[in-house]
Amino acid sequence: MYQTANNSPVWRVTLANLEETRDFARVLSEELKAGDTIALSGGLGAGKTALARFLIQALVKDAELEVPSPTFTLIQNYEGYARHEPCPIVHADFYRLGNEDELVELGWEEQVEGAVVLIEWAERAPSALPASYLNITMELDFTDSNKRLAIVTATGDMIPRLERLEATQSILRKSGWNDARRVTMQGDASSRLYERLVRPNGETSILMISPARPDGPPIRRGKSYSTIAKLAENINAFVAMDRGLRALGFSAPKIYGEDLEAGLLVIEDLGSEPVVDGNGPIPERYAEATTLLSRLHSTVLPQVLPVADGVDHILPPYDMEALLIEVDLLLEWYVPHIANRMLSSPAKFEFANLWAATLKEITEATPTWTLRDFHSPNLIWLPEREGVKRLGVIDFQDAVLGHPSYDVASLLQDARVDVAPDLELKLLGHYIRERRALDETFDMASFARAYAIMGAQRATKILGIFARLDKRDHKPQYLNHLPRIENYLRRNLAHPALAQLKEWFDAYLPHLSKTQNTQNNDEA
Repeated sequence: MYQTANNSPVWRVTLANLEETRDFARVLSEELKAGDTIALSGGLGAGKTALARFLIQALVKDAELEVPSPTFTLIQNYEGYARHEPCPIVHADFYRLGNEDELVELGWEEQVEGAVVLIEWAERAPSALPASYLNITMELDFTDSNKRLAIVTATGDMIPRLERLEATQSILRKSGWNDARRVTMQGDASSRLYERLVRPNGETSILMISPARPDGPPIRRGKSYSTIAKLAENINAFVAMDRGLRALGFSAPKIYGEDLEAGLLVIEDLGSEPVVDGNGPIPERYAEATTLLSRLHSTVLPQVLPVADGVDHILPPYDMEALLIEVDLLLEWYVPHIANRMLSSPAKFEFANLWAATLKEITEATPTWTLRDFHSPNLIWLPEREGVKRLGVIDFQDAVLGHPSYDVASLLQDARVDVAPDLELKLLGHYIRERRALDETFDMASFARAYAIMGAQRATKILGIFARLDKRDHKPQYLNHLPRIENYLRRNLAHPALAQLKEWFDAYLPHLSKTQNTQNNDEA
Protein backbone atom coordinates (compact mmCIF):
# COMPACT_ATOMS: atom_id res chain seq x y z
CA MET A 1 0.00 0.00 0.00
CA TYR A 2 1.20 3.52 -0.79
CA GLN A 3 -0.24 6.98 -0.09
CA THR A 4 -1.57 9.84 -2.17
CA ALA A 5 -0.49 13.44 -1.82
CA ASN A 6 -3.12 14.03 0.88
CA ASN A 7 -1.81 11.04 2.88
CA SER A 8 -4.73 8.81 1.93
CA PRO A 9 -3.65 5.17 1.59
CA VAL A 10 -4.08 3.52 -1.79
CA TRP A 11 -4.96 -0.16 -2.07
CA ARG A 12 -4.68 -1.62 -5.57
CA VAL A 13 -6.51 -4.92 -6.14
CA THR A 14 -6.27 -6.86 -9.41
CA LEU A 15 -9.50 -8.70 -10.22
CA ALA A 16 -8.81 -11.37 -12.82
CA ASN A 17 -12.45 -12.36 -13.35
CA LEU A 18 -15.99 -11.98 -12.00
CA GLU A 19 -15.38 -14.55 -9.27
CA GLU A 20 -12.51 -12.48 -7.89
CA THR A 21 -14.73 -9.39 -8.12
CA ARG A 22 -17.34 -11.24 -6.07
CA ASP A 23 -14.70 -12.21 -3.48
CA PHE A 24 -13.51 -8.59 -3.32
CA ALA A 25 -17.11 -7.47 -2.72
CA ARG A 26 -17.44 -10.00 0.10
CA VAL A 27 -14.28 -8.65 1.72
CA LEU A 28 -15.60 -5.09 1.51
CA SER A 29 -19.02 -6.10 2.86
CA GLU A 30 -17.45 -7.58 6.00
CA GLU A 31 -15.82 -4.22 6.75
CA LEU A 32 -18.83 -1.99 6.18
CA LYS A 33 -21.09 -0.72 8.94
CA ALA A 34 -24.24 1.39 9.07
CA GLY A 35 -23.56 4.94 7.90
CA ASP A 36 -20.69 4.03 5.54
CA THR A 37 -20.52 5.34 1.98
CA ILE A 38 -18.66 3.91 -1.02
CA ALA A 39 -18.22 6.03 -4.14
CA LEU A 40 -17.71 3.95 -7.30
CA SER A 41 -16.02 5.67 -10.21
CA GLY A 42 -14.56 4.66 -13.56
CA GLY A 43 -15.45 4.68 -17.22
CA LEU A 44 -18.35 2.90 -18.90
CA GLY A 45 -17.86 -0.86 -18.74
CA ALA A 46 -15.13 -0.63 -16.11
CA GLY A 47 -17.02 -2.89 -13.71
CA LYS A 48 -18.71 -0.46 -11.29
CA THR A 49 -22.17 -1.99 -11.61
CA ALA A 50 -20.86 -5.55 -11.29
CA LEU A 51 -19.01 -4.65 -8.10
CA ALA A 52 -22.08 -2.84 -6.75
CA ARG A 53 -24.26 -5.86 -7.54
CA PHE A 54 -21.93 -8.26 -5.73
CA LEU A 55 -21.67 -5.88 -2.77
CA ILE A 56 -25.44 -5.64 -2.42
CA GLN A 57 -25.85 -9.41 -2.72
CA ALA A 58 -23.26 -9.86 0.02
CA LEU A 59 -24.92 -7.27 2.27
CA VAL A 60 -28.39 -8.71 1.67
CA LYS A 61 -26.99 -12.25 2.06
CA ASP A 62 -28.61 -13.43 -1.16
CA ALA A 63 -26.19 -14.40 -3.95
CA GLU A 64 -29.09 -14.77 -6.42
CA LEU A 65 -30.72 -11.41 -5.76
CA GLU A 66 -31.59 -9.40 -8.87
CA VAL A 67 -29.82 -6.03 -8.62
CA PRO A 68 -30.97 -3.77 -11.45
CA SER A 69 -28.94 -0.69 -12.29
CA PRO A 70 -30.59 2.44 -10.86
CA THR A 71 -29.53 4.49 -13.90
CA PHE A 72 -33.11 5.64 -14.58
CA THR A 73 -34.61 5.49 -11.07
CA LEU A 74 -31.42 7.07 -9.59
CA ILE A 75 -31.92 5.29 -6.27
CA GLN A 76 -32.68 1.68 -5.37
CA ASN A 77 -33.27 0.57 -1.75
CA TYR A 78 -32.69 -2.80 -0.06
CA GLU A 79 -32.91 -4.28 3.40
CA GLY A 80 -29.62 -5.92 4.33
CA TYR A 81 -27.08 -6.37 7.09
CA ALA A 82 -23.93 -4.58 8.21
CA ARG A 83 -21.75 -6.29 10.82
CA HIS A 84 -24.59 -8.85 11.08
CA GLU A 85 -27.07 -6.19 12.21
CA PRO A 86 -30.11 -5.21 10.09
CA CYS A 87 -29.28 -2.16 7.99
CA PRO A 88 -30.83 -0.39 4.95
CA ILE A 89 -28.79 -0.42 1.74
CA VAL A 90 -28.99 2.45 -0.74
CA HIS A 91 -27.69 1.99 -4.32
CA ALA A 92 -27.53 5.20 -6.33
CA ASP A 93 -26.41 6.03 -9.85
CA PHE A 94 -25.90 9.73 -10.59
CA TYR A 95 -25.03 9.33 -14.28
CA ARG A 96 -28.38 10.85 -15.37
CA LEU A 97 -28.64 13.29 -12.48
CA GLY A 98 -29.51 16.72 -13.90
CA ASN A 99 -28.28 18.75 -10.91
CA GLU A 100 -27.74 18.28 -7.21
CA ASP A 101 -31.08 19.92 -6.36
CA GLU A 102 -32.79 16.76 -7.59
CA LEU A 103 -31.38 14.94 -4.56
CA VAL A 104 -33.44 17.15 -2.27
CA GLU A 105 -36.59 16.24 -4.21
CA LEU A 106 -35.67 12.56 -3.85
CA GLY A 107 -35.28 12.92 -0.06
CA TRP A 108 -31.63 11.91 -0.26
CA GLU A 109 -30.65 12.81 3.30
CA GLU A 110 -33.55 10.90 4.79
CA GLN A 111 -32.90 7.82 2.66
CA VAL A 112 -29.22 7.51 3.44
CA GLU A 113 -29.46 8.08 7.19
CA GLY A 114 -28.11 5.00 8.97
CA ALA A 115 -27.66 3.14 5.67
CA VAL A 116 -24.76 1.63 3.76
CA VAL A 117 -24.64 3.77 0.64
CA LEU A 118 -23.16 2.81 -2.77
CA ILE A 119 -22.93 5.64 -5.31
CA GLU A 120 -21.96 5.22 -8.94
CA TRP A 121 -20.80 8.40 -10.73
CA ALA A 122 -20.57 10.18 -7.38
CA GLU A 123 -18.44 12.92 -8.96
CA ARG A 124 -21.64 14.35 -10.49
CA ALA A 125 -22.96 15.25 -7.02
CA PRO A 126 -20.03 15.82 -4.66
CA SER A 127 -22.31 17.37 -2.04
CA ALA A 128 -23.90 13.94 -1.55
CA LEU A 129 -20.64 12.56 -0.22
CA PRO A 130 -19.94 12.67 3.53
CA ALA A 131 -16.62 13.80 4.98
CA SER A 132 -15.50 10.19 5.37
CA TYR A 133 -15.98 7.62 2.63
CA LEU A 134 -14.28 4.96 0.51
CA ASN A 135 -13.64 5.68 -3.16
CA ILE A 136 -13.18 2.75 -5.52
CA THR A 137 -12.01 3.53 -9.03
CA MET A 138 -12.48 0.67 -11.47
CA GLU A 139 -10.14 0.46 -14.46
CA LEU A 140 -10.09 -1.84 -17.48
CA ASP A 141 -7.12 -3.99 -18.34
CA PHE A 142 -6.84 -3.67 -22.11
CA THR A 143 -4.68 -6.80 -22.32
CA ASP A 144 -7.48 -8.99 -20.91
CA SER A 145 -11.15 -8.13 -21.31
CA ASN A 146 -12.05 -10.06 -18.15
CA LYS A 147 -9.51 -8.35 -15.89
CA ARG A 148 -10.17 -5.21 -13.82
CA LEU A 149 -8.12 -3.09 -11.42
CA ALA A 150 -9.80 -1.69 -8.32
CA ILE A 151 -8.01 1.34 -6.83
CA VAL A 152 -9.29 2.03 -3.31
CA THR A 153 -8.70 5.30 -1.46
CA ALA A 154 -10.33 6.89 1.57
CA THR A 155 -11.08 10.18 3.26
CA GLY A 156 -11.49 11.25 6.87
CA ASP A 157 -12.21 8.56 9.43
CA MET A 158 -12.21 5.90 6.72
CA ILE A 159 -8.44 6.24 6.23
CA PRO A 160 -7.37 4.11 9.24
CA ARG A 161 -10.12 1.61 8.42
CA LEU A 162 -8.79 1.24 4.88
CA GLU A 163 -5.27 0.74 6.21
CA ARG A 164 -6.56 -1.96 8.56
CA LEU A 165 -8.61 -3.57 5.78
CA GLU A 166 -5.60 -3.88 3.50
CA ALA A 167 -3.41 -5.15 6.34
CA THR A 168 -6.10 -7.67 7.31
CA GLN A 169 -6.35 -9.05 3.79
CA SER A 170 -2.57 -9.30 3.62
CA ILE A 171 -2.29 -11.29 6.86
CA LEU A 172 -5.20 -13.56 5.89
CA ARG A 173 -3.57 -14.26 2.55
CA LYS A 174 -0.15 -14.95 4.04
CA SER A 175 -1.56 -17.24 6.74
CA GLY A 176 -3.78 -19.12 4.29
CA TRP A 177 -7.12 -17.91 5.66
CA ASN A 178 -8.14 -15.52 2.88
CA ASP A 179 -10.93 -17.87 1.75
CA ALA A 180 -12.56 -17.76 5.20
CA ARG A 181 -15.82 -16.06 6.10
CA ARG A 182 -15.43 -13.49 8.88
CA VAL A 183 -17.93 -13.66 11.75
CA THR A 184 -17.90 -10.96 14.42
CA MET A 185 -17.50 -12.34 17.93
CA GLN A 186 -18.82 -10.81 21.11
CA GLY A 187 -16.18 -8.46 22.46
CA ASP A 188 -14.83 -8.09 25.98
CA ALA A 189 -14.48 -5.01 28.15
CA SER A 190 -11.47 -3.83 26.14
CA SER A 191 -11.11 -2.03 22.82
CA ARG A 192 -9.89 -5.21 21.08
CA LEU A 193 -12.04 -6.84 18.41
CA TYR A 194 -12.28 -10.52 17.52
CA GLU A 195 -13.64 -12.31 14.46
CA ARG A 196 -14.02 -16.02 13.91
CA LEU A 197 -12.66 -17.10 10.53
CA VAL A 198 -14.66 -19.96 9.01
CA ARG A 199 -13.27 -21.84 6.02
CA PRO A 200 -15.61 -23.51 3.51
CA ASN A 201 -14.67 -26.89 5.03
CA GLY A 202 -15.69 -25.72 8.51
CA GLU A 203 -12.20 -25.15 9.95
CA THR A 204 -11.97 -22.08 12.15
CA SER A 205 -9.41 -19.67 13.57
CA ILE A 206 -9.59 -16.27 15.25
CA LEU A 207 -8.67 -12.87 13.84
CA MET A 208 -7.53 -10.64 16.70
CA ILE A 209 -7.64 -6.91 15.94
CA SER A 210 -5.66 -4.95 18.51
CA PRO A 211 -4.08 -1.80 17.07
CA ALA A 212 -1.62 0.13 19.19
CA ARG A 213 -3.45 2.06 21.86
CA PRO A 214 -2.78 5.79 21.96
CA ASP A 215 -1.52 7.00 25.29
CA GLY A 216 -4.16 8.76 27.35
CA PRO A 217 -3.87 12.15 29.02
CA PRO A 218 -1.33 12.56 31.83
CA ILE A 219 -2.92 12.22 35.25
CA ARG A 220 0.01 11.82 37.64
CA ARG A 221 3.55 13.07 37.30
CA GLY A 222 3.10 13.44 33.56
CA LYS A 223 2.09 9.78 33.06
CA SER A 224 -1.19 8.35 31.75
CA TYR A 225 -3.35 5.80 33.56
CA SER A 226 -2.36 2.98 31.19
CA THR A 227 1.34 3.73 31.72
CA ILE A 228 1.00 3.75 35.49
CA ALA A 229 -1.23 0.66 35.58
CA LYS A 230 1.18 -1.19 33.25
CA LEU A 231 -1.40 -1.96 30.56
CA ALA A 232 -0.14 -3.30 27.23
CA GLU A 233 0.12 -0.58 24.59
CA ASN A 234 0.43 -2.87 21.56
CA ILE A 235 0.05 -6.47 20.47
CA ASN A 236 3.68 -7.36 21.19
CA ALA A 237 2.86 -8.24 24.79
CA PHE A 238 0.26 -10.83 23.70
CA VAL A 239 2.68 -12.43 21.24
CA ALA A 240 5.45 -12.62 23.82
CA MET A 241 3.26 -14.08 26.57
CA ASP A 242 1.57 -16.48 24.16
CA ARG A 243 4.87 -17.96 23.08
CA GLY A 244 6.15 -17.96 26.66
CA LEU A 245 3.14 -19.91 27.93
CA ARG A 246 3.27 -22.38 25.05
CA ALA A 247 6.98 -22.96 25.68
CA LEU A 248 6.04 -24.01 29.23
CA GLY A 249 3.55 -26.56 27.89
CA PHE A 250 0.34 -24.60 28.51
CA SER A 251 -2.51 -24.33 26.01
CA ALA A 252 -2.27 -20.77 24.75
CA PRO A 253 -3.43 -20.37 21.12
CA LYS A 254 -1.00 -21.04 18.29
CA ILE A 255 -0.19 -17.98 16.18
CA TYR A 256 -0.76 -18.63 12.48
CA GLY A 257 -0.03 -15.12 11.19
CA GLU A 258 0.95 -11.74 12.58
CA ASP A 259 1.27 -8.09 11.62
CA LEU A 260 2.75 -6.42 14.67
CA GLU A 261 2.65 -2.93 13.21
CA ALA A 262 -1.05 -3.15 12.33
CA GLY A 263 -1.91 -5.01 15.54
CA LEU A 264 -3.33 -8.08 13.79
CA LEU A 265 -3.03 -11.76 14.62
CA VAL A 266 -4.53 -14.92 13.21
CA ILE A 267 -4.58 -17.38 16.08
CA GLU A 268 -5.83 -20.84 16.91
CA ASP A 269 -9.51 -21.12 17.78
CA LEU A 270 -9.56 -22.95 21.11
CA GLY A 271 -13.34 -23.24 20.95
CA SER A 272 -15.90 -22.04 23.44
CA GLU A 273 -16.43 -24.81 25.98
CA PRO A 274 -16.47 -22.96 29.32
CA VAL A 275 -15.22 -23.84 32.78
CA VAL A 276 -18.62 -22.89 34.21
CA ASP A 277 -22.19 -24.06 33.67
CA GLY A 278 -25.64 -22.94 34.77
CA ASN A 279 -24.78 -23.80 38.37
CA GLY A 280 -21.54 -21.82 38.45
CA PRO A 281 -17.94 -23.10 38.47
CA ILE A 282 -17.39 -26.69 37.37
CA PRO A 283 -15.18 -27.91 40.26
CA GLU A 284 -13.00 -30.27 38.18
CA ARG A 285 -12.20 -27.51 35.70
CA TYR A 286 -11.49 -24.91 38.36
CA ALA A 287 -9.25 -27.42 40.12
CA GLU A 288 -7.27 -27.86 36.90
CA ALA A 289 -6.96 -24.08 36.67
CA THR A 290 -5.52 -23.90 40.19
CA THR A 291 -3.12 -26.69 39.28
CA LEU A 292 -1.97 -24.70 36.26
CA LEU A 293 -1.31 -21.66 38.45
CA SER A 294 0.57 -23.68 41.03
CA ARG A 295 2.88 -25.09 38.35
CA LEU A 296 3.39 -21.69 36.74
CA HIS A 297 4.18 -20.09 40.09
CA SER A 298 6.63 -22.85 41.01
CA THR A 299 8.68 -22.25 37.86
CA VAL A 300 11.59 -19.83 37.52
CA LEU A 301 10.35 -17.49 34.81
CA PRO A 302 12.13 -14.91 32.65
CA GLN A 303 11.34 -11.20 32.76
CA VAL A 304 12.23 -10.66 29.10
CA LEU A 305 10.45 -12.58 26.33
CA PRO A 306 11.12 -12.55 22.58
CA VAL A 307 8.48 -11.14 20.23
CA ALA A 308 10.25 -11.22 16.85
CA ASP A 309 13.79 -11.00 15.54
CA GLY A 310 15.39 -8.11 17.39
CA VAL A 311 12.20 -7.32 19.34
CA ASP A 312 11.75 -8.24 23.02
CA HIS A 313 9.00 -7.65 25.54
CA ILE A 314 9.93 -6.78 29.12
CA LEU A 315 7.28 -7.71 31.68
CA PRO A 316 6.70 -4.61 33.81
CA PRO A 317 6.56 -4.84 37.61
CA TYR A 318 3.16 -4.77 39.31
CA ASP A 319 4.51 -2.10 41.60
CA MET A 320 3.03 0.12 44.29
CA GLU A 321 2.20 2.88 41.83
CA ALA A 322 0.18 0.47 39.64
CA LEU A 323 -1.62 -1.16 42.57
CA LEU A 324 -2.59 2.18 44.10
CA ILE A 325 -3.90 3.79 40.92
CA GLU A 326 -6.13 0.76 40.45
CA VAL A 327 -7.76 0.99 43.87
CA ASP A 328 -8.32 4.71 43.26
CA LEU A 329 -10.88 3.69 40.63
CA LEU A 330 -13.24 2.90 43.51
CA LEU A 331 -13.16 6.54 44.63
CA GLU A 332 -13.31 7.99 41.14
CA TRP A 333 -16.12 5.88 39.66
CA TYR A 334 -17.80 3.54 42.16
CA VAL A 335 -18.42 6.01 44.99
CA PRO A 336 -20.17 8.55 42.72
CA HIS A 337 -22.20 5.67 41.26
CA ILE A 338 -23.57 4.40 44.58
CA ALA A 339 -23.55 7.63 46.63
CA ASN A 340 -23.82 10.34 43.95
CA ARG A 341 -21.00 12.20 45.66
CA MET A 342 -17.23 12.33 46.05
CA LEU A 343 -15.39 11.65 49.28
CA SER A 344 -13.47 14.40 51.04
CA SER A 345 -9.77 14.93 50.41
CA PRO A 346 -8.81 13.73 53.93
CA ALA A 347 -10.79 10.51 53.38
CA LYS A 348 -9.04 9.93 50.05
CA PHE A 349 -5.64 10.65 51.59
CA GLU A 350 -6.27 8.17 54.40
CA PHE A 351 -7.49 5.58 51.86
CA ALA A 352 -4.26 5.87 49.85
CA ASN A 353 -2.01 5.66 52.91
CA LEU A 354 -3.78 2.62 54.32
CA TRP A 355 -3.54 0.79 51.00
CA ALA A 356 0.14 1.70 50.64
CA ALA A 357 0.87 0.27 54.10
CA THR A 358 -1.16 -2.88 53.40
CA LEU A 359 0.41 -3.51 50.00
CA LYS A 360 4.01 -3.02 51.13
CA GLU A 361 4.56 -6.71 51.87
CA ILE A 362 3.03 -7.60 48.48
CA THR A 363 5.50 -5.47 46.53
CA GLU A 364 8.44 -6.82 48.54
CA ALA A 365 7.66 -10.49 47.82
CA THR A 366 9.38 -12.49 45.07
CA PRO A 367 7.32 -11.86 41.92
CA THR A 368 6.15 -14.22 39.21
CA TRP A 369 4.15 -13.93 36.00
CA THR A 370 0.79 -12.42 36.88
CA LEU A 371 -1.55 -12.97 33.93
CA ARG A 372 -3.99 -10.50 35.48
CA ASP A 373 -7.18 -11.69 33.75
CA PHE A 374 -7.11 -15.34 34.77
CA HIS A 375 -10.82 -15.98 35.27
CA SER A 376 -13.71 -17.85 33.66
CA PRO A 377 -14.28 -15.70 30.52
CA ASN A 378 -10.67 -16.31 29.51
CA LEU A 379 -10.46 -20.03 30.26
CA ILE A 380 -11.58 -22.62 27.70
CA TRP A 381 -12.00 -26.33 28.40
CA LEU A 382 -10.28 -28.65 25.92
CA PRO A 383 -11.46 -32.17 26.84
CA GLU A 384 -9.49 -33.84 24.05
CA ARG A 385 -6.18 -32.84 25.69
CA GLU A 386 -4.59 -34.15 28.88
CA GLY A 387 -3.66 -32.66 32.26
CA VAL A 388 -3.32 -28.90 32.48
CA LYS A 389 -3.29 -28.79 28.67
CA ARG A 390 -7.06 -29.24 28.97
CA LEU A 391 -7.24 -25.61 30.06
CA GLY A 392 -7.00 -23.13 27.20
CA VAL A 393 -5.81 -19.69 28.28
CA ILE A 394 -6.43 -16.40 26.46
CA ASP A 395 -6.32 -12.65 27.22
CA PHE A 396 -2.95 -12.32 28.95
CA GLN A 397 -1.47 -9.29 27.18
CA ASP A 398 -1.54 -7.18 30.35
CA ALA A 399 0.64 -9.66 32.25
CA VAL A 400 3.07 -8.22 34.79
CA LEU A 401 5.56 -9.41 37.38
CA GLY A 402 3.55 -9.56 40.56
CA HIS A 403 2.51 -11.60 43.56
CA PRO A 404 1.24 -15.13 42.73
CA SER A 405 -1.83 -14.60 44.92
CA TYR A 406 -3.35 -12.14 42.46
CA ASP A 407 -4.21 -14.67 39.77
CA VAL A 408 -5.43 -17.18 42.34
CA ALA A 409 -7.81 -14.53 43.71
CA SER A 410 -8.81 -13.60 40.16
CA LEU A 411 -9.88 -17.21 39.58
CA LEU A 412 -11.42 -18.08 42.95
CA GLN A 413 -13.19 -14.72 43.35
CA ASP A 414 -14.49 -14.69 39.80
CA ALA A 415 -16.07 -11.35 38.94
CA ARG A 416 -18.63 -12.87 36.56
CA VAL A 417 -19.77 -16.00 38.37
CA ASP A 418 -20.48 -16.78 42.03
CA VAL A 419 -17.82 -18.90 43.71
CA ALA A 420 -19.27 -20.21 46.97
CA PRO A 421 -17.07 -19.71 50.06
CA ASP A 422 -16.71 -23.46 50.66
CA LEU A 423 -15.61 -24.10 47.07
CA GLU A 424 -13.21 -21.15 47.22
CA LEU A 425 -11.65 -22.54 50.40
CA LYS A 426 -11.42 -26.05 48.92
CA LEU A 427 -9.70 -24.80 45.76
CA LEU A 428 -7.39 -22.53 47.71
CA GLY A 429 -6.34 -25.57 49.73
CA HIS A 430 -5.78 -27.49 46.49
CA TYR A 431 -3.49 -24.74 45.18
CA ILE A 432 -1.52 -24.64 48.44
CA ARG A 433 -1.04 -28.42 48.49
CA GLU A 434 0.16 -28.36 44.88
CA ARG A 435 2.64 -25.58 45.69
CA ARG A 436 3.93 -27.41 48.76
CA ALA A 437 4.39 -30.59 46.69
CA LEU A 438 6.55 -28.65 44.23
CA ASP A 439 8.34 -26.47 46.79
CA GLU A 440 8.61 -27.56 50.41
CA THR A 441 9.68 -24.03 51.43
CA PHE A 442 6.34 -22.56 50.29
CA ASP A 443 4.93 -20.42 53.15
CA MET A 444 1.23 -21.24 53.41
CA ALA A 445 0.37 -18.65 56.06
CA SER A 446 2.10 -15.84 54.20
CA PHE A 447 0.32 -16.79 51.00
CA ALA A 448 -3.10 -16.91 52.68
CA ARG A 449 -2.49 -13.40 54.04
CA ALA A 450 -1.41 -12.13 50.62
CA TYR A 451 -4.43 -13.81 49.03
CA ALA A 452 -6.81 -11.76 51.20
CA ILE A 453 -4.90 -8.54 50.44
CA MET A 454 -4.80 -9.07 46.70
CA GLY A 455 -8.40 -10.29 46.64
CA ALA A 456 -9.43 -7.04 48.33
CA GLN A 457 -7.26 -4.97 45.98
CA ARG A 458 -8.74 -6.66 42.93
CA ALA A 459 -12.34 -6.36 44.16
CA THR A 460 -11.80 -2.68 44.95
CA LYS A 461 -10.39 -2.08 41.48
CA ILE A 462 -13.13 -3.98 39.67
CA LEU A 463 -15.91 -2.14 41.46
CA GLY A 464 -14.41 1.02 39.98
CA ILE A 465 -13.87 -0.50 36.53
CA PHE A 466 -17.41 -1.84 36.21
CA ALA A 467 -18.90 1.48 37.36
CA ARG A 468 -16.69 3.19 34.77
CA LEU A 469 -17.83 0.79 32.02
CA ASP A 470 -21.38 1.86 32.77
CA LYS A 471 -20.85 5.61 33.09
CA ARG A 472 -18.10 6.28 30.54
CA ASP A 473 -18.40 3.41 28.05
CA HIS A 474 -22.20 2.94 28.15
CA LYS A 475 -22.02 -0.74 29.08
CA PRO A 476 -24.57 -1.00 31.91
CA GLN A 477 -24.53 -4.81 31.86
CA TYR A 478 -21.43 -4.77 34.04
CA LEU A 479 -23.42 -3.28 36.92
CA ASN A 480 -25.12 -6.67 37.31
CA HIS A 481 -21.85 -8.01 38.73
CA LEU A 482 -21.41 -5.38 41.45
CA PRO A 483 -23.23 -7.27 44.25
CA ARG A 484 -21.00 -10.30 43.71
CA ILE A 485 -17.80 -8.25 43.84
CA GLU A 486 -19.03 -6.32 46.88
CA ASN A 487 -19.51 -9.66 48.61
CA TYR A 488 -15.96 -10.79 47.72
CA LEU A 489 -14.63 -7.55 49.17
CA ARG A 490 -16.50 -8.20 52.44
CA ARG A 491 -14.92 -11.66 52.68
CA ASN A 492 -11.43 -10.25 52.21
CA LEU A 493 -11.88 -7.32 54.60
CA ALA A 494 -12.68 -9.84 57.35
CA HIS A 495 -9.04 -11.01 57.31
CA PRO A 496 -6.85 -9.54 60.09
CA ALA A 497 -4.33 -8.32 57.49
CA LEU A 498 -6.94 -5.79 56.37
CA ALA A 499 -8.15 -4.67 59.79
CA GLN A 500 -7.17 -1.03 59.36
CA LEU A 501 -8.64 -0.82 55.88
CA LYS A 502 -11.84 -2.38 57.20
CA GLU A 503 -12.10 0.48 59.70
CA TRP A 504 -11.88 2.94 56.81
CA PHE A 505 -14.67 1.12 54.95
CA ASP A 506 -16.71 0.99 58.16
CA ALA A 507 -16.44 4.76 58.37
CA TYR A 508 -16.97 5.78 54.74
CA LEU A 509 -18.52 2.86 52.84
CA PRO A 510 -20.07 0.65 55.53
CA HIS A 511 -22.18 -1.37 53.07
CA LEU A 512 -18.91 -2.84 51.78
CA SER A 513 -17.70 -4.03 55.18
CA LYS A 514 -20.84 -5.55 56.70
CA THR A 515 -20.68 -9.21 57.63
CA GLN A 516 -22.29 -11.67 55.26
CA ASN A 517 -25.10 -12.41 57.73
CA THR A 518 -25.96 -8.72 58.05
CA GLN A 519 -26.00 -8.38 54.27
CA ASN A 520 -28.34 -11.37 53.95
CA ASN A 521 -30.68 -9.90 56.54
CA ASP A 522 -30.75 -6.59 54.69
CA GLU A 523 -31.57 -8.30 51.43
CA ALA A 524 -34.28 -10.37 53.07
